[in-house]
Amino acid sequence: MFAHLFQQMKKALIQMHLAVLLWGFTGVLGRAIDMTAPVLVWYRMLLTALFMAGILFYRKQWVKIPAKDIRSLALIGILMGLHWVGFYGSIKFANASIALVCLSTASIFTSLLDPLVNKTKHDPVELFIGALALAGVYFIYRFQQLYGLGIVFGVIAAILSSVFTVLNKRMAGKYPSRTMVFYEMGTGWIFITLLMPLQLIYFPDTKVVPTSTDLLWLVVLSLCCTVWAQSLALNALKHISSFTATLSVNLEPVYGILLAFFFYHENKDLDYGFYIGMGLILLSVILQTLRLLKQGTTASGYVEEKGGID
Repeated sequence: MFAHLFQQMKKALIQMHLAVLLWGFTGVLGRAIDMTAPVLVWYRMLLTALFMAGILFYRKQWVKIPAKDIRSLALIGILMGLHWVGFYGSIKFANASIALVCLSTASIFTSLLDPLVNKTKHDPVELFIGALALAGVYFIYRFQQLYGLGIVFGVIAAILSSVFTVLNKRMAGKYPSRTMVFYEMGTGWIFITLLMPLQLIYFPDTKVVPTSTDLLWLVVLSLCCTVWAQSLALNALKHISSFTATLSVNLEPVYGILLAFFFYHENKDLDYGFYIGMGLILLSVILQTLRLLKQGTTASGYVEEKGGID
């Protein structure tokens, strides 16, 4: 009996860390794919929606969603699309390490935005933690001004991530996560499609057709880093504690940065200001994680609110 439970927990822990590793890999793939951020996001959302549709059709898991909630999911999908454009824009204008560090401030922005949406009072401690994260971003910006535009895009991506996480919080639990992701990806793709003419007008040399290598990485990004990673995380959450899952999920930027250091040697392009800023941001994330665990917030809710997407 205990041996069986131990094996389940061991398997779940491996699944969770593999999911987080796959999410962390998105930064490396974002740099590897030789396409502009809007075009990259256009393909990723399209492929993810198609893969999700195939899974839902094969498993007969289609769920009817009222028009009112479809509109809510569409708004979240639009924000996700813009968030990804900001995230991959940050990678293109800076590098994967800076983009991931900036993105790690999303949970802090979420804690600051949630009281505004739900009309509750801000906690002074949360405001302090938020200020700590922003100080970290300032250090990175101050000493890595060569990547200033990339840092701005990264912070915008983090803010958009926090907004759709707060909005997704209202939808989480009402419908299966795969169904939500399908509608969010589909509507986000439609929105990016409508904006694509602007990209082609202002940047007529934009590469639209991916090379065979780019297409391969796009499939990996959509199928492995999105669809498969989400399934691994949701399966793992059935067998591991909130503490273990939350800490695992918050390791995503650490995994991503280490992967960027390994594949692209980005550590050679970064000075001490980056590491000071990263340290402050990671400290703020750790403090916020401990607060969430103390309050009894579950990691399953965290993953469902994000839709398992990163």
